[in-house]
Amino acid sequence: MPGTTNNSAVPLSRLHALRSHFHSRATRSYSARHNALKALKRSLRKHEEELLAVMHADMRKPRFEAYMADIGLVHAEIDLALANLRDWMRPEHVPTPLALWPANSNIHPQPLGVVLIIAPWNYPALLVLSPLVGAIAAGNCAVVKPSEETPHTAAVLEKIIVEAFRTEQVLVVQGPGADVIPPMMEAFRFDHIFFTGSPAVGRKILTMAAPQLVPVTLELGGKSPAIVDRSANVDLAAKRIAWSKFFNAGQTCIATDYALVHADVMDAFLAALSKHTTTFFGKDPRRSPHFARMVNDKHFQRVKRYLAEGRVLFGGQADPAERYITPAVLTDLPMESMVMQEEIFGPVLPVIPWEEPEEVLATVARNPTPLAMYVFSRTRSVQRFFTERIAFGGGCINHCLLHFGNPHLPLGGVGTSGMGCYHGKRSFEVFSHIQGLVTASRLLPEPGVHYPPYSTWKEKVLRWVMG
Repeated sequence: MPGTTNNSAVPLSRLHALRSHFHSRATRSYSARHNALKALKRSLRKHEEELLAVMHADMRKPRFEAYMADIGLVHAEIDLALANLRDWMRPEHVPTPLALWPANSNIHPQPLGVVLIIAPWNYPALLVLSPLVGAIAAGNCAVVKPSEETPHTAAVLEKIIVEAFRTEQVLVVQGPGADVIPPMMEAFRFDHIFFTGSPAVGRKILTMAAPQLVPVTLELGGKSPAIVDRSANVDLAAKRIAWSKFFNAGQTCIATDYALVHADVMDAFLAALSKHTTTFFGKDPRRSPHFARMVNDKHFQRVKRYLAEGRVLFGGQADPAERYITPAVLTDLPMESMVMQEEIFGPVLPVIPWEEPEEVLATVARNPTPLAMYVFSRTRSVQRFFTERIAFGGGCINHCLLHFGNPHLPLGGVGTSGMGCYHGKRSFEVFSHIQGLVTASRLLPEPGVHYPPYSTWKEKVLRWVMG
């Protein structure tokens, strides 16, 4: 298929064709960017039903979840870019210090060149296409690497991209990441790498990028806590945490990884958690069309092992033939257990009691700088205490996940949960070089204070204008 390759060794000619196309300036104009984004939207709309079907085939992703958290969010990103692209591209005038007069100063966003986007499997359409929207809006060419763990979805994404873009503007590369990415990065210098995935693989990407000084955006993960204060609406907190945890069978980088619940409301919280989970998926979630499956056997076995590390309050039945694990809640967990050290990425929710706020800080500090954090409290001082004392990428007060759905908000990690951010204008900026430019006057006479020979008088003037 044109514009794609399934070889572990990507032909250099295909990569150089992208570079040549970028240098031709064909991607730089407003009309070129606008038309490319419109073409992507049309192609995505055309293949929506097919995309929904293959996401179900790859991991039993419910149709509603697939549209809301994959396809719908991509449409929102495209629409926002189309509505604001002209403003984003326009140079921004900024003040010029008196010492530099007569001159004016502007900020010019410039496209980077050829960028590499490496996507994971858990939201296989969104995490390919959302950063691609930013790359195209910024005027770049791109190489896109979908996840091989969701092969049916990767094939349809390939079809969408090939129909939307010229073959020399976006190249889709298929195959195992370990086989495809290292030789490609060694042979060709990308102008930016955008990676979404695990911290372990993120470190490898950063290491491979370092020799050629390629800038990297890393969207990673971590153990994202939900903190439930005794002043919270406990029933509502349990409902929203259950939704966030079991959405996509827990395979969400910003899912509630574990819940820290004040001891005074622990019993009420656990009862509400059980009630709402049953409401969502019925008494037998296996029969529910609204509950996804683990993506592969490796992840199924990893998550299943966590069930032996604490007391299973409810759920936890597992069927390897379907890669199915019932939504489960664990209590009475030692902090040294693996489920409290590793990102779970599955439908298992540890619940830990606390009495003093410092206990929460100490627990989170075991796995610091989570990608997300959720605080449930009616008390503003409690909300501020946790959001100001804990470093985290982003999150919500009295809800979960919602910040990801707002394209006006940046999404990004801090520390081990990532570097850089994107969504909306931030996606445009991450794939742009923000260039500062001073234009000096050729007509007005300049003071000449900055030219030699220097003098005491010139120094006095300098100190006056510079402060």
